Amino acid sequence: MPKQAPKNVVISGGSTGMGRATALERLARGDRVTVIGSNPTRGKALLDEAANPRLRFVCADLSTVAEVDRVVGEITEQHDRIDALGLFANRVRPKRVETADGWEATFALYYLSRYLLGRRLAPLLDASPRSVIINVAGVGNTAGGIHWADPQLTENYGTVRAQLQAGRANDLLGVSYAENADSTARYVLYHPGFTKSGAEAHPSALVSGMIKVLGTFFARPVAASVRPIVEWIEHPPAAALTAVDRGKPVDPTLKTLDPKEAARLAEYTAQLLRSTNTDSEAT
Repeated sequence: MPKQAPKNVVISGGSTGMGRATALERLARGDRVTVIGSNPTRGKALLDEAANPRLRFVCADLSTVAEVDRVVGEITEQHDRIDALGLFANRVRPKRVETADGWEATFALYYLSRYLLGRRLAPLLDASPRSVIINVAGVGNTAGGIHWADPQLTENYGTVRAQLQAGRANDLLGVSYAENADSTARYVLYHPGFTKSGAEAHPSALVSGMIKVLGTFFARPVAASVRPIVEWIEHPPAAALTAVDRGKPVDPTLKTLDPKEAARLAEYTAQLLRSTNTDSEAT
């Protein structure tokens, strides 16, 4: 078979864990890769290890709209198309933190940055003949949900509560994106399962140590977890939405993939962005 032309790949949360492994694998296949991460030290380490001019690192805190817009501007200057967008960025926060935009930080980074990157980069994704967005979260898990009475968790914040809510929001984001007739990009929701990935990034040394110990005995190797991602980038699925939980297709009728809930979240997100005058497209 003829060798495929190099792809333009963008990875958020790509300086550690699975995002990092995906970036290095795609570089090895000849792609041009842009990694977005918030830690300049890890970014430099990645650049040094790769020693490859086809790798760019953009340092940014994607929990704010201004930073997302700055990153999108840089990517747009560098590329006329994007073939794959990998969404990995997340951070576990023991205490509730508000971003500069006034949003709960887990919701802002884990969900909203992924929403914004998919929307803002849509023209470049649609410029590719076959593009794919891969959202790495927890599809297939039915725990948690959107706390409609208080989505920003102002009164009852908890680390697990915030993570589960953002995870379910990403499930619904995939449903919404796939139903958008204006976009040609394929959308993949992927839950890799417990993976030896990113423990060093946890803010608590105790929790980080526990994750590492558990990972020694129970976690999947990073290489195994990223293998499907690497192949989806190479060969995007034909379906508008693909959902995979630890190697198995997810039932599209699962309650966490409810189109009505997806529409409700899309409307809430649009209202949130309008209220802060940050999104001219959220009308």
